Amino acid sequence: MNARTLNYLGLGLVGIVGIAFLILTPRLAELDTVLELTVYMIMAILGLSLALIWGYGGILCFGQSAFFGLGAYTYAIAMFNMGESTIPFLLAIALPAAFAALLGYFMFYGRISDVYLGVITLTVTLILFNSINSTAGPEFHIGTARLGGFNGIPGIPPLNYPFNKTASVDLEGMFYLSTAALLLTYFGLRLLLASRFGRIIVGIRENERRAELLGYDPRAYKLVTFTIGGALAGFAGCLFANWGNFVSPTIFGLAQSAQIIIWVIVGGRGTLIGPIIGCIGIQWLTTALGANQPSGSDWWTKLLANAPLIFGVILIAFVLLVPKGLVPTLGDFGQWLLRARTRRVATSLEPKQAEEG
Repeated sequence: MNARTLNYLGLGLVGIVGIAFLILTPRLAELDTVLELTVYMIMAILGLSLALIWGYGGILCFGQSAFFGLGAYTYAIAMFNMGESTIPFLLAIALPAAFAALLGYFMFYGRISDVYLGVITLTVTLILFNSINSTAGPEFHIGTARLGGFNGIPGIPPLNYPFNKTASVDLEGMFYLSTAALLLTYFGLRLLLASRFGRIIVGIRENERRAELLGYDPRAYKLVTFTIGGALAGFAGCLFANWGNFVSPTIFGLAQSAQIIIWVIVGGRGTLIGPIIGCIGIQWLTTALGANQPSGSDWWTKLLANAPLIFGVILIAFVLLVPKGLVPTLGDFGQWLLRARTRRVATSLEPKQAEEG
């Protein structure tokens, strides 16, 4: 069985599992579970945006939460001013994409690279966080939408159905929309990365100088990759604003930025399914730690209640022990088992061949 066949089988398996999950979950799970799973799907799209930028493009970005927050705030502000969701939905994707393109232009064409990209994107994220956080007064508004500062923007109107402007997307509809969006994003990125463009950005990641000598402009390819990642993060932010009908400056925060990085590291850079698994696993752990706070005053109980500390330990463990991430490591282990089985079969056949000879 060659690599292409395995690839097609993997795609088929992901598609079957995704469609079954989409159809069966609302019928079998309680409403609270559906609501929780919806945000997992939204955050997985956010994780895929960084998987494209960092995992395949090699661009270390701490700014995905900036694009995510811009998408959420753009949708909220536009909805309060327009009422109908088609234009706000498109703006929530277009504005983060334009912001990513502008920021990326100055970074890539300014020959900024490596760790400095991470510093700049992190700085931009913190600037946005502090700027939005300081808009608490009534004078801070855009049209009829008050920014609310650290209190955020509550009561965001939900999405309307395109074919029925008077009907809004309910909680079950949001689950269907978010899960379908995740599947489309995953398969869309698979197609993109299998194309000539995808092969070029991976080549630039591996050896930028060689790609440049072959006639490709790494700056242009990085800029397009960065812009697509910004658009995907903005799309996830729009869905998030619909999920909770509320946005606040915390979505721009340092904790959110770091968590996205952890998803990709845990799941595995250079894969798409890895960040999805990493995101859902970490989000589930976050929910579990928040919902099941242990009681007691001993040090062990306090340790279990400290979610950031636990995530830090997980990150260090994966960096030191599983540097490739979960999915690539499992893939390597599977290949090792297959080679070991092949060797055993070959060894068992040798005596028989000798006897026959």
